[in-house]
Amino acid sequence: MSAFVDAQSGGFSINLVHRDFEGSPFYNPKETPARRVGIAGRRSIGRVHRFSSRSISDPSDPDAQLTANNGEYLVNISLGTPPFPIVAIADTGSDIIWTQCRNLAGPKRLFDTKSSSSYRTVSCSSNACNSLQSEGSSCSSDGSVCEYQVSYGDQSHTQGDVAAETLTLESKTGNPVALPKTVIGCGHDNAGTFSPKGSGIVGLGGGPASLVSQLGSSIGGKFSYCMVPYAAAKPTSTMNFGTNAVVSGNGVLSTPLISDPSQPTFYFLQLEAVSVGSKKIAFQGSSIGGSGNIIIDSGTTLTLVPTDFFSQLSDAVETQVTGGTKTSDPEGFFSLCYVPDSSLKLPPVTAHFKGADVVLTSDNIFIQVNDKVVCLAFYANDQLSIYGNVAQQIFLIGYDLPKQTLSFKPTDCTNT
Repeated sequence: MSAFVDAQSGGFSINLVHRDFEGSPFYNPKETPARRVGIAGRRSIGRVHRFSSRSISDPSDPDAQLTANNGEYLVNISLGTPPFPIVAIADTGSDIIWTQCRNLAGPKRLFDTKSSSSYRTVSCSSNACNSLQSEGSSCSSDGSVCEYQVSYGDQSHTQGDVAAETLTLESKTGNPVALPKTVIGCGHDNAGTFSPKGSGIVGLGGGPASLVSQLGSSIGGKFSYCMVPYAAAKPTSTMNFGTNAVVSGNGVLSTPLISDPSQPTFYFLQLEAVSVGSKKIAFQGSSIGGSGNIIIDSGTTLTLVPTDFFSQLSDAVETQVTGGTKTSDPEGFFSLCYVPDSSLKLPPVTAHFKGADVVLTSDNIFIQVNDKVVCLAFYANDQLSIYGNVAQQIFLIGYDLPKQTLSFKPTDCTNT
C-alpha cells in the first residue's frame, strides 16, 4: 500500500534520532558532553550563513557539510526497489530530497541506481524539474535529463540527475511507508567534505520539492514533531504526518505561520516579545519574511537573536536567577552558565508569539553542557533570527499549511 493511501486513512509517524545521541552514526563516545554541545552551537551559526545566502548555486555559500551531515535530527529511509537503506537528515530548513549516488567504481555504501527497478530520470520539461529551479536545476548536454548542482564556499559540490524514485520511510508501527515517484536529487559528482556516515537529506521546507509539498493533499498539509530534551535517556523523537500530526486538546496555543514568496523554504513566525519574570523585552528580529521576524527551524540547536536583544535577555536572566553559582563554559562558546545544583532557581520565561504566549521550561532556556554546567541556549547573531530546537523540545509542534498556523502543546515527548 502506498504512503498516500496510508496518510489519507490515518497518517503515519516516524522516529527521529539526534545526531549526537548514541545510535547515530555521528555519535562519538570520545567527545565530552561539553564538546558535543559546543559543536552543536557552532553548527547553529553555520546554518545562519547558509540561510542568509539562500542561492544554492552561489559558490559563496559557506557551509559545505550542512547538506551532507550537519543537520541535527536523523531519519532512516530507503530508496529504490528493492529498498536500499540510507541515513538522512530531516531538515525543515531545506527543500530538496538528495543523496549521494554510486558511480561505477564508487563505494557500495552509496545508492546504486542500476540496482533499482523503480529509478527513472526526469526530463527537462517536466514539472519535477521545474520544482527544483531554486536548487540550480538545468539540462544535460544532450537536453534529455534534468540535472541539479549545489556548490559551497569551500569548493565542495554535488551535482547529478533529478529522478523519480520510490522513497520508503520506517514508520513507528513497523509497517514501511512507501512513496512512489518521489522527486529526488541523485548526486554522481560529489567532491569535498561530504561525510561517509550519512548520505542523504530529506527536505521538509515549504518549497515545491520538499517531502511535505510532494505529499501534498495526501497528508492534508500537516506535519508535526515532538523532540526529547538533550538530557533525556530515550534517544528517539517523533515526527508525524497527516491525521497523526493534528495538534489538539488542552494547552494548545497557535500562532500564524508566515510564508515569504521570495524564500518559500522557510517557516516564519512573528515573535513580539520575550518575558523574563516581570520584565518584558520587545523583539524586532530579522527584517526578512514579510511580517514574520524569526524562522522556526528543527535543524538549528540554539535560538539566535540580535545582539542588542540578546544582551537584554541575558542581563534579565542573570539578574533574576537566584541561588546557584555562575561559572564558565568549558568550551568557551556560551556566555552565561551556572552550576546546576539544588539551590539554582531560574526565572519564568515566556515567548510571546502573535496570539500565543508560550511558557518555556528550564530545558528550553538552558542547555546542559555536562553534569556540572548548564548554559543559556540563546546566542547573539545579527544576520538572522532563528527559533531553535532546544526551545522547541518538550512541545508537540504542529504545522498546518492550509490554515497557515503553527501550534505548540506542552508534551512529554519521551512517551510519544
